Formats: sequence, C-alpha cells, structure tokens
Amino acid sequence: MSEASRRRRVINAVAPIRICDLGGWTDTWFAETGAVLNFGVYPYAEVQVYVSEGDTTDKGRITIHAENFGERYDLEPGFSEYGRHPLLEASIDIMGLPERLSFEVNLYSAAPAGCSTGTSASVSVALLGALDLLTQGRRTPHEIAALAHRVETEKLGLQCGIQDQLCAAYGGICFIEMFNYPHASVSQLYVPNSTWWELERRLLLVYLGRTHSSSDVHGQVIDRLDREGADKSALEPLRQAAYAGKHAVYAGDLEALGRCMIANTEAQAALHPALVSDGARAAIELAKEHGAWGWKVNGAGGEGGSLTVLCAPEGERKRAFIDALPSLNPAFQVIPTYLSRMGLRRWETEG
Repeated sequence: MSEASRRRRVINAVAPIRICDLGGWTDTWFAETGAVLNFGVYPYAEVQVYVSEGDTTDKGRITIHAENFGERYDLEPGFSEYGRHPLLEASIDIMGLPERLSFEVNLYSAAPAGCSTGTSASVSVALLGALDLLTQGRRTPHEIAALAHRVETEKLGLQCGIQDQLCAAYGGICFIEMFNYPHASVSQLYVPNSTWWELERRLLLVYLGRTHSSSDVHGQVIDRLDREGADKSALEPLRQAAYAGKHAVYAGDLEALGRCMIANTEAQAALHPALVSDGARAAIELAKEHGAWGWKVNGAGGEGGSLTVLCAPEGERKRAFIDALPSLNPAFQVIPTYLSRMGLRRWETEG
C-alpha cells in the first residue's frame, strides 16, 4: 500500500455545553417568543472525523465510534433508517454527503449523558461542524446550530428548544432573543476579566447522580401551554429572569445574578412542582447552608440532571459545600467547568 493510500484527513471539532440557562422553556415553539441567558462551558463535546483518502476498497463505509458508550459500528452506504444512536446517524444523514465517501467518526464528551447541560446538542453541533468541512461551501456557526435543531425536530421528530444548539455554536456568555420560533438573534456578553474570572470561580455544576428523565412531567407542561388560547403568563417570569440576568452580568453584580437564578428556579417550579426534584431541593438547601448566592436547575428540570450553584465569595465555603455534597447522596458530584470564550471550533490536520 502506498503512503498516499494510507494518508488520512483528520477533521477536529469541539463545542461547549451550557449551564445556568435563565429563560429556558421560552425558546420553544409554544412560547413563540423568548429570551435565554446561558453560559457556555468546558468540558467540550469533541468530534474527530478520520477521512480515508487514496485507494480504498471500502468506499461508502461510515463507522461511528461512540466512545462514551464503548460502541463502534458501521453504517450501510445510503442508509435511511436510524438505529443505535439516532442523533448521530441523523446528523450524518442530513448532510447529504457523497455515498462514495468513507470515514470514521469518533465522539466523546466528559459531561455525563443526560446531565441537562445540552450535551446532545453540543455533540450534534460539533459533528455537523466537522462534516461541513467535507461539503462544498461553508456554513456559519449560526447555520450549523439551525441545522442541528432541524436534526432533532425534523429528522427525529423530537420536541426541542433552540438555546442548546445556539450556545454550542456561539459559546461565551450567550444572550438569545427568539423573535419568532425558531428564529433568534444571538449576542455574546463581553465583560471585564475580573467579572469573567469571578463567575468562573464561583459557578459550580452539580450533577444530581443520574441521567435526566423528563418522564411525563414535561409532557404535562407542554400540553397545558400548547393548547389554543392557553394562558402562557407563567412563561413571563422566565423571560424576565433572562433579561435581568443579562443586566446583572453586564453590571458585574453577582448578587443580582443570584437573585435571577433563584427567581428562574421558582418560576420553573410554578410551571410544575416536579420540575424541581427532591434531589435538587436537597442540594439547594445544602447550598444555602454554605452561603450560596444563587441556584438554577439546569435545562427544563425534572428528575436527575444537574444544578448550577453560584457560591459565596469565600472560597472555603465553596469547598465546604463540595465536601458536604456526597452526604446528601454519594452519587452527587461537582463536574469541573471553565467558561468557554468560544463556541464551535473546527480545524483539519493529517494523521
């Protein structure tokens, strides 16, 4: 085999997950208009695409390596049905890549699956961003986010807001105004380093021990809000939390940001009490005991998932909270995060 036939293009892509999504639930079709403030953070979703070049006997072969699940399998050329990992397979399918193209996709995220941090959207954005380098022309990050949203809603028929894909594409402290579902404007908030560093030091991602499960609670909320003539006033406090959170971040007022986080969590509970689970409530009470300034149940809420905590200014109180957390449940843990100044990144090497 010649050296040319062994050479591979290696396409790399990463996209952040998100925490502390003030205004979640208002980025949906039934809300019609909405506002969300969220924070793009490490750990990234990571994708590598190994593209075969030169002579090959397996044209059209596509291999998926879902590293977190320890699974590696091939897709048939021209596949039209989705099997073991529908999100990954639908993301490949929607790109319309040439059937003769052979490649292997490796996907990995250090964030636990079902952590309520938009990990699946981050994986989809990173994968689509990488595969976009195999097509003619280039999509912008905003276009990649829209395509990732289409994968979930059109290809898979899922109920899906827009905030996760947009934060994965843009990163940073991300303010989203949805003016007509699913169309939105997106702005990154640029703040002094002192504010950025203080946010990074004091925001904690608390994993509540098990994969998020919406069960039928989300369906009950959606059924209530999606009816003709439904009273959607319960969504307004969520929108207002996003706007107030944006102002607080720009002002460097973390006490105000903490109040917005608390108000948002209370508004989630007003949609349905089960959106703030018993585990989340226990972690919130422990955070209060350790002087926390704010807490936000990540994502739509419900059993499992995660919580963002804005800790007290004193570092020892944050560390005492972390040390005490397993006393509530040995499965509870803090996932290390760092604010991500960038969203989707993609680049090519040889390997």
